[in-house]
Amino acid sequence: MTGPDGRTLLEPGDGSLGPLLRVTDDRLPPGTGYGVHAHRAVDVVAVVLAGSLTHRWGTAAPLSAGDVGVLRAGRGLDHDEVAGPDGARVLQCHLRAADPGAAPAHEVLQAPHGWVDLGRPDARLWLGADGPDVPDGVVLRTGGPVVVWSVDAGRPDWAG
Repeated sequence: MTGPDGRTLLEPGDGSLGPLLRVTDDRLPPGTGYGVHAHRAVDVVAVVLAGSLTHRWGTAAPLSAGDVGVLRAGRGLDHDEVAGPDGARVLQCHLRAADPGAAPAHEVLQAPHGWVDLGRPDARLWLGADGPDVPDGVVLRTGGPVVVWSVDAGRPDWAG
C-alpha cells in the first residue's frame, strides 16, 4: 500500500444522524498522508486507534494511539495528516461545523476515556472498553476502543 486505505463506516447523506456526516476507518502506511487538502464548514474528529499521526496545520500537532484530534475548519483551511514511523489507523469523523463562520482551530485531547467534551450541543463522543457500560448511540466497535456518537438526530435544515 502506498497511500491511505479507507473504509467508509457511516455516510447517511440524508441528515438522519444530525450533524454526523461520515465516519471512515483509515489506515496509513508509515510516513504517508492524505496530501494537502481543504476543509470548510466542517468539524473533523480524528480518533487514533493505532500508531501515530501528525496534523500539519499551524504548529504541527502530534497524536498517538488513543488520542483524539478535533479540527474545526470554520471559514476554511488547508492541511494534511501524516502517519508516524509505525503507520496509523484512524477513525475520521466528519460533522457539520458547529460554527461555520469561526476561525479555524485544532485541539488534541490526549487519551480521553468516557464522554469527550467537543464543545457543541448536538454531538457527543464516548470512548471506552466494550461491555455492559457502553452507552446508547451510534456504536462503532473497532477492535480497540469502542467509539460511540450521541447525536441530536433532528433533521437539519439542509436535509429538507
